[in-house]
Amino acid sequence: MDGKHMQIGEVAARTELSLRTIRHYEETGLVTPSARSQGGFRLYTETDVARLMVIRRMKPLGFTLDQMRDLLDATDRLDAGAVLGAEERAALLERVRAYQREAADQVEKLRVQLSRAEDFEGTLRARLEQDAHTARG
Repeated sequence: MDGKHMQIGEVAARTELSLRTIRHYEETGLVTPSARSQGGFRLYTETDVARLMVIRRMKPLGFTLDQMRDLLDATDRLDAGAVLGAEERAALLERVRAYQREAADQVEKLRVQLSRAEDFEGTLRARLEQDAHTARG
């Protein structure tokens, strides 16, 4: 290998995704290994790793596989270097913008959830500290 390709184990370690998950994303067409070794092993590039990171970041925000595929399609077409017409480029950018807005909405919902969880944990901690103080007294 020339150092430009990584086997699935290295990709799994870098992305913190399981081998099974990476293979699943391949089966669903989200990420395709850029090459195969002579022995048939999947070989990935930095671009493949970047795609997996997009997917990994979308998943906890509740995006579906179809939404992931749609966003990756839009960004692939924007990144391809092909000459895009002004309308097509604007439409692709609007698709990306819509996903950005949805991600921002999901992040805000998670912030609210986290705040409530921290309040709850604090309430329990205070209750335990109160009980410990009473038991000593």
